[in-house]
Amino acid sequence: MYILVSVLILIACVLLILVVLVQNSKGGGLASNFAGSNQFMGVRKTADFLEKATWTLAIVLLVLSLVSVFVIPPASNRVSTSDTELREKIDESKSTAPVKDYQAAPGKTTPAPAPATSPQTPAKAVPVAPPIQKK
Repeated sequence: MYILVSVLILIACVLLILVVLVQNSKGGGLASNFAGSNQFMGVRKTADFLEKATWTLAIVLLVLSLVSVFVIPPASNRVSTSDTELREKIDESKSTAPVKDYQAAPGKTTPAPAPATSPQTPAKAVPVAPPIQKK
């Protein structure tokens, strides 16, 4: 549906361009070809037709543009889908994982946990060069 609306917008644009290029703002253009002869469509009728065609095509273009907003296909974002699946797997693993009892049973002693960081060693003294004096 979106492709159909896009094609119709393209056709309306091309027709609108052609109708506007045929017109001349000072009364010339297509209407000037019929000025000297008594054709079925006279000068005034041709100008009215081109003006009506311009307004009609402009309105059609506006309506098709608004319709295209409603028929745009939703964007598929695979990253968010895989992210959602990953989150669901994490949630499932949390709910099915056995809960460990970290409290010691009565009467038993637990060893103290090992320190997370290694003990600090004293910093070595780094000799500093004396400042350079200007003579």
